[in-house]
Amino acid sequence: MEHGLFSSTTPFTPPTTEDDRLSWLRLIRSRKVGPATFHRLIAEYGSAGAALAALPAMARSAGIESYEPCPEGVALAEMAAARKARMRLLCWGAPDYPLELADMPDAPPVLWCRGDPSMLFAPMVAMVGARNASSNGQRMAARLARELGAAGLTVVSGLARGIDAAAHEAALPTGTVAVMAGGADVIYPPENAQLLDRIAGAGAVLSEHPPGLEPQARHFPLRNRIISGLALGVVVVEAAEKSGSLITARNALDQGREVMAVPGHPVDARAGGCNLLIRDGCTLVRSADDVLEAVGPALARAQAVRGHRQVPDRTAPTEPGTARKLAEAARDFLRRQAGPVASPAPAGRSLSAQALAAIPPGPPPRPQDETRGLHARILARLGPAPLAEDQLIRDLALTASVVAPELLALELDGRIERRPGGLLTRTG
Repeated sequence: MEHGLFSSTTPFTPPTTEDDRLSWLRLIRSRKVGPATFHRLIAEYGSAGAALAALPAMARSAGIESYEPCPEGVALAEMAAARKARMRLLCWGAPDYPLELADMPDAPPVLWCRGDPSMLFAPMVAMVGARNASSNGQRMAARLARELGAAGLTVVSGLARGIDAAAHEAALPTGTVAVMAGGADVIYPPENAQLLDRIAGAGAVLSEHPPGLEPQARHFPLRNRIISGLALGVVVVEAAEKSGSLITARNALDQGREVMAVPGHPVDARAGGCNLLIRDGCTLVRSADDVLEAVGPALARAQAVRGHRQVPDRTAPTEPGTARKLAEAARDFLRRQAGPVASPAPAGRSLSAQALAAIPPGPPPRPQDETRGLHARILARLGPAPLAEDQLIRDLALTASVVAPELLALELDGRIERRPGGLLTRTG
């Protein structure tokens, strides 16, 4: 076996103990570690504990001498806050993690869930749109949400003003999921405080961020990828040509989801984005029947993955009982899980002997001049336009085992960024 920073082939297993979950939280909350880096580290080291132990050495190889992973106390405090807010921790790869979301290359490693986690097992359709929505737009969103809910689909959105709020409100009796840009317990916008409480009581509220985190502008595009990733398709109801709703639509296209749009008057700026999507080939939506027809094949595939042989066809794509069976099966699974929502973990622990043994011996340190030279070659070939990692390795005429550690070092240093699909871009 080749020895090096990326020589470990330890099989991946999702976290099953409180120690494991604590390590996952520490890894994803560590500086310079985002979802793509997290998944890469887990794939190489097999466990969050081993990856945490290796991080300081990788940072030193990137010229960062003072790097420290997220302290254990910070992760313990996050878990304590989640227990107080009655949240459940969902970890990527575990049985209670949403199936559709798990396939994303930048899937959130952890999600905090308030409310009923079994909501995440039913097939979903996302509904997004303008915050300053017209009365007609809000009525249309509410009508679609009610009809889709009656057909057995859960409506997922972002709890924003306007279209999001109208869709959540109408879907409450049948099932709705709100994805938050901040912590799952943070009320934003303030006027939706009562709606958020009702969703937490009858549906589910999700966030990849710690409890108590106030949303910032950069968090909303990250939230949008989760909204589209959870859903079989995204319906846009009123959106300007440059709006966050179109970011969600682009995410959906990248993720292989159906994108649908409600048309609007050509002179209404709030309909400009929807009309643009339709012009470019997205499905035009007049009623819930159009949505059901568009997501029918995806719904059939999703139910087949879940083990249901009786799936609807394209001409009759929804049977309320089928989706409800998914939710009931999920509830049965969750009832069988032992332990409280988030049980306390003792402080003062260290890495287990098994985790320490899983850490591969590092290679002899590369001379600094050689490392700087390779970093310069990598950065010279990267720019703002995404480039496939495989193509970069071929261009450099080096092996993956040589290039991969330096890519991660540059990523930790914030000089390159990973995009979905194995693509790389240079930052700054």
